[in-house]
Amino acid sequence: MDVIPPSPDHQSLKEAALAHLARFATTRQNLRQVLQRRVRRWGVRAVRAGMFAEEAALHEEACQPLIDRIVEEMERLGAVDDAGFSRSKARNLARSGRSRRAVQAHLQAKGVDGETIRQAVDESLGEVGEDRARQAELAAALVLARKRTVGPFHRPGRPEKERMKVLAIFARNGFSQDIAVKALDMDKEEAEDLIIEFRSL
Repeated sequence: MDVIPPSPDHQSLKEAALAHLARFATTRQNLRQVLQRRVRRWGVRAVRAGMFAEEAALHEEACQPLIDRIVEEMERLGAVDDAGFSRSKARNLARSGRSRRAVQAHLQAKGVDGETIRQAVDESLGEVGEDRARQAELAAALVLARKRTVGPFHRPGRPEKERMKVLAIFARNGFSQDIAVKALDMDKEEAEDLIIEFRSL
């Protein structure tokens, strides 16, 4: 019979948190999930080694307050910063061709609260209605157009994709129709300049 592994404690979970944070920028919620998965994996191994499932479940439950404490410690140390993570992620996602809506959905999936998302996206991409926000959205749409080789980035000698199908690609990626149309109708040189300017901000 296998030896039952020692139950996770504050020290082992804190070490796991620091190891994860050394490799990845993350959110409070994401770090909590990483530690919870670690505890669940321990539970599976413990049961396989002969511990009763009920006992393993009690140990797992006892780890939850430890996880909460570690997440708070990491936040106090500045190792976890939902606002900073969100600002950085918003810029990077937009630069890779994601719409404002797609950026917001991504951050929401990472467990960031709505107000932090709104502030981070406004700070990184401009407030809705501002010229800066519209330019950021247009630049992100142009990055997508370049990836899909449509609009100004259509390769000569290749058949153009049907306009409605191309607009549907933009809609599925969270871009409004007016932004998509503007991106598709833009001159290639102007489009390249806008992408370069956006990525250098």
